[in-house]
Amino acid sequence: MKTIATILLATFTSICFAQKEEKDSISPIGLNEIIVIGKKIPAYKKQPKSLATVEEYLQQSSKVNMVRRGGYALEPIINSMTTERTIITIDGMRIFGACTDKMDPVTSYVEVSNLSEATIASGQQGSCHGPTIGGAIDMKRTNLMQKELGWNGIFKTGYETNNQQKIIGTSIGYNDSSFYFNTDFTYRDAQNYKAGNHQEINFSQFTKYNLSATAGYYLNKKSAIEGAIIYDKATDVGYPALPMDVSLAKATITSLRYNYTPTATYFTNWETKVYFNTITHRMDDTKRPSVPIHMDMPGWSDTYGYYSKLKGKFKKHHFMANLNGFYNKSIAEMTMYPNNPKENAMFMYTWPDVRTLYNGLYLEDAIQVSQNANIRVSTTIGIHSNKVADEFGLQSLQIFYPDMNASKNRILKSLSGNYILHHNKFEYGFGLAYGERAPSVSEGYGYYLYNSNDFYDYIGNPNLENEKSFEANLSFGFKTGKFTSNLTSSFFHIQDYIVGKIDSNIQPMTIGASGVKIYNALNYATIFNTDLNLEYKLAENWNFKTMFVYSYGKDDNNNNLPFISPLRYSGDIQYKKEQFNIGFGASGNLAQTKFASVYGETKTPDYVIFNLNTGYTFPWNDNKLSIQAGIENIFDKYYTTFSDWNKIPRQGRNFFVNVAYTLF
Repeated sequence: MKTIATILLATFTSICFAQKEEKDSISPIGLNEIIVIGKKIPAYKKQPKSLATVEEYLQQSSKVNMVRRGGYALEPIINSMTTERTIITIDGMRIFGACTDKMDPVTSYVEVSNLSEATIASGQQGSCHGPTIGGAIDMKRTNLMQKELGWNGIFKTGYETNNQQKIIGTSIGYNDSSFYFNTDFTYRDAQNYKAGNHQEINFSQFTKYNLSATAGYYLNKKSAIEGAIIYDKATDVGYPALPMDVSLAKATITSLRYNYTPTATYFTNWETKVYFNTITHRMDDTKRPSVPIHMDMPGWSDTYGYYSKLKGKFKKHHFMANLNGFYNKSIAEMTMYPNNPKENAMFMYTWPDVRTLYNGLYLEDAIQVSQNANIRVSTTIGIHSNKVADEFGLQSLQIFYPDMNASKNRILKSLSGNYILHHNKFEYGFGLAYGERAPSVSEGYGYYLYNSNDFYDYIGNPNLENEKSFEANLSFGFKTGKFTSNLTSSFFHIQDYIVGKIDSNIQPMTIGASGVKIYNALNYATIFNTDLNLEYKLAENWNFKTMFVYSYGKDDNNNNLPFISPLRYSGDIQYKKEQFNIGFGASGNLAQTKFASVYGETKTPDYVIFNLNTGYTFPWNDNKLSIQAGIENIFDKYYTTFSDWNKIPRQGRNFFVNVAYTLF
């Protein structure tokens, strides 16, 4: 009865925030979603919590979920695949975290005030900026070239009761006919959060500063040059699901972009960007009350990159070419200090100065084959090279791989095609794709990486083959004046699927570890995802949306794969009239009965939580003051989800208020 009631509740109060992108005369082809963050949109579609984190915005997508290790820096999952099999970029820039435990995903180094939208692409439709299996997220910053002339600014502040989070920020910019600039600053400070029933979750605090600046100059009516920088610094970050916290996570992300809009018949836009980013990450266990052996675990990641993207139109063809590449340097260390001061400290490289060089060419053509039918085809070819630059690190890996060379080269390929047909109020889509990816730095060259979720040390394998994905996707849509529905499904058959396998001949390094796993490849694994999005305008001022997502994953021995969501849903009904809005929503999962016990997972019970939000905008001379308030997890439900590391519980009841004063 509880399950039936939950499904009925979701049916009547669920929500989907996915919005399709409209471009040119050719309809969008594929499973892309646009999550609007900062651009001007109809008031009833505005977010009920404008100062939410980037991760909260992304979870509105039916394609995205999050691995949670604490109250900060959640790891995105796309199509039931974690970051090894996906790409996350900021304005097309490749960025790689510096933490072997994935405490610093790319999403942790931006703020919602930096961004206008996030484009979420499924499978090979996300291969524009590099090889992927599951898909891609491109977090796009605000296009200042499209802003109105003159000064603009906003001052914002917020408070949340559950973890006593304080948010302060400001954004100031100026646009002229010849130049523009914008600066943005956000500060967040949070204490330990409380799960349901007021249970405090120790080591879940964090402090974060984020500064962004952009300036551009119009060389002429056709071209402009733009420089940008993001500086993000987080300190005293707790990770209650892990044995260590973080004393520092710092990123500097810079870029220089040239944009040209030609008047030629065939080419519509040419954009070229060079960029550099550097990440510093320091794991820390000094604030934990009981530590078997103290460790320092710093990591560094530097990336130099570029892309040059050309778009054009010829008769019924809309085409694009993107030449892109990057050079990354990843180093991670571990120093263990014995409790006996007379004993020597032990040092090793967990990432032995791995240098990765990639250069690739992406080609795409969207063809209008008839008035109601379109085809999109794309292909990628890339050269991928790894090199272990540190001799000591190389010798450490050669203990397990005596014939291992310092460098390894790979060719990575992809090919995809999608067909879409419009017929009256219906839309049908079908696609096939093939793609490859190289092993990640951890999978190829990691050295005794401890996984606190399954209690095993992991060792990389430089001899791994490319992972290969055969993909099929379907979509069906129906739209009237008041009702919109969209059903999408994707199926992945992944050959040489990379996982850790137990090697009983090797002793663990970490105290308390169950053993050692070496990355190896299964013959194959299969992953299926499907989602249903519905929207209905009940009346002039009422809007109702709903979303259901189901996923399924198996390996070649019919074992369940990890991080595969049970049926999940979320929902909302909104009322908006003039400057006032109010909404009520629900979200939840059914019980996870198909958990991956072979990979260390355990059963997760079902849950449902309820949320309430309201907002009002006051005119203030030529400016405006917006106030948003709400209650999350109204009934203080104690719950955890399938993707919460070590079953760490999520936040209980939380009251929030966001205030923004906008200058025009």
